[in-house]
Amino acid sequence: MQVSLQARHSDVTMGMFMMCVGVACLSINDAVAKQLTSDYSPLQVLFLRNLIALPFAIGIALRMGGTRALRSYRPVAHLVRGVVWVAAAFLFFTSLRYLPLAEATALVFVAPLFITAISALVLREQVGWKRWLAVLAGFAGVLIAIRPGAASFQLVSLLPVATALFYALLMVSARWVDRRESVWTLLLYLTGAGALLSAVLVPFVWRPVPMADLWLFAAIAFFGTAGMTLMTQAFRMAPAVVVAPLDYTALLWATLAGWLVWHEIPEAPVFLGAAIIIASGIFTVWREHRNDRRA
Repeated sequence: MQVSLQARHSDVTMGMFMMCVGVACLSINDAVAKQLTSDYSPLQVLFLRNLIALPFAIGIALRMGGTRALRSYRPVAHLVRGVVWVAAAFLFFTSLRYLPLAEATALVFVAPLFITAISALVLREQVGWKRWLAVLAGFAGVLIAIRPGAASFQLVSLLPVATALFYALLMVSARWVDRRESVWTLLLYLTGAGALLSAVLVPFVWRPVPMADLWLFAAIAFFGTAGMTLMTQAFRMAPAVVVAPLDYTALLWATLAGWLVWHEIPEAPVFLGAAIIIASGIFTVWREHRNDRRA
């Protein structure tokens, strides 16, 4: 029994470590994307990111799930999820062109609240009044961060919020996928669908890529795939209530990168709004975990 508890504690610790490293990788992915979108269309960045990442995704799927991970029982579901994923990534990459990295990152954190709202309004799941208050508080945090009506308000501030909505739809749509398919299948087909769908439109915005920039595209593919893989493993090794809040450490990395590279210092309302959004998200995860334990 003692050995079992020690093993479980070790898994949780490793899960927390993987989550932190995975979040750091995705933060590097976002920083590189911001650098690339100053010279390339967000659509081209998205296409090359997925195209270069596809061999990595295939290798990971085969390593973790074997040849069964290559099979899909509902390919149409993956295609639909690919459309949602491309929309979310395109909106976020576009926002990075105009907004400080920390501000865009903070506003995307509203995604868990969208998931709660979609689950209640669309899927007719039971959501208590406390979680609804958390949702309202989170959206109040968004209003504080973007300050509609203020002289400094920009319409592009709504792009990360729209990104969060599409990301929430992506998470909810995972329920459409056949339960026999592993998370590695989902990762593989999401990357493949992203490359395929963005390839349709990328010729209209294509710009030749000099050799000096190829390493940046390789970096965004590597860190993006590594981040998603590590975070996926983190949720498999430790309870969501433990690792999910660690996702918010991305704001620290985004703030640091924005300050060091672009000399961006978000205004105080952005941090205040982010604090409210993060608190609401953590409360939502905790309530979900508590309800699952009761069930």
